[in-house]
Amino acid sequence: MSTCATASQALDEPLVGTAATARTWLLVEQPGPWGAKALTSSHLDPVLGRALEAAAQGTGVRVALIRRPGRHADCHTPTRRQVYAAHTAPGNTWLRSATTESPEQLLQLDFQALGMGDHRTFDRVLQGGAHTGSPLTLVCTNGKRDRCCALLGRPLAAELEASGVDGVWEVTHLGGHRFSPTLLVLPYGYAYGRVAAHHVKEILEGVRTGRIVTQRCRGNSAWERPGQAAELAVRTSTGEDRADMLTVERTEGTAPRWDVTVAHTDGRQWRVTVAQGASLPPRPESCGSPLGSPARMDVVAVREFRPAARTACLTR
Repeated sequence: MSTCATASQALDEPLVGTAATARTWLLVEQPGPWGAKALTSSHLDPVLGRALEAAAQGTGVRVALIRRPGRHADCHTPTRRQVYAAHTAPGNTWLRSATTESPEQLLQLDFQALGMGDHRTFDRVLQGGAHTGSPLTLVCTNGKRDRCCALLGRPLAAELEASGVDGVWEVTHLGGHRFSPTLLVLPYGYAYGRVAAHHVKEILEGVRTGRIVTQRCRGNSAWERPGQAAELAVRTSTGEDRADMLTVERTEGTAPRWDVTVAHTDGRQWRVTVAQGASLPPRPESCGSPLGSPARMDVVAVREFRPAARTACLTR
């Protein structure tokens, strides 16, 4: 059976620079079935879902629903829901957890502050605290968005949980259906595509030791697409795999060409030229959609440079 995922893999479409963009993720447990737009088409109150979408708009926060792998019965009985918030910008990476019996509490959060990396309202409103368990592995499984997510994502989530991997959740939407199975790993916020269980275990082993696996990586969700491609290019060219070492300082230019400045905590900097191209020949961007030529991020050059020294202005 031909699907968008099999077509993309057969054409060897690049994964780099395709991660969903979010500096902060807000994840809310919601059992039961999910519709294509899960916040407003699940067993979550759609009025609340619309309000959460509105509150997050323009703040850098992305709200998604999560559920445990397996059967998705929801008996509509009151229950404590797991809630996570994660900020993925290097230098201020954190993962907080809480539980609530009243998801309406989420509307009391300061979404602007969460997007900027301030978790104090999460802790105050939900009595949240630092997540002390295993890294979170979020596998996209929403077949109502695209059948590949269900056909490939759900078996992966089930296999990971059955093999004893802690912190596995199904999630509503990570974008890039044609790269299924796709996943996001928190706290660092790197997304991956076309992964099997053994790839995921390698990725998680890296996260547990503070290192980033670049194979099959789509990018860090903290950055826009050119920045994702640029940061991964620097990691590849230098061999730097430690988390929180690289930051996208600025992006200059507009589509289809950008110059991205990537900085290391040790003071080194790189200027990475990224060009937007079209993926050819045409392929479906999702199952059932017409053929298209999705944008791809191609790294043209990676150049290390020394920032101009600051000179003091002396007056007499």
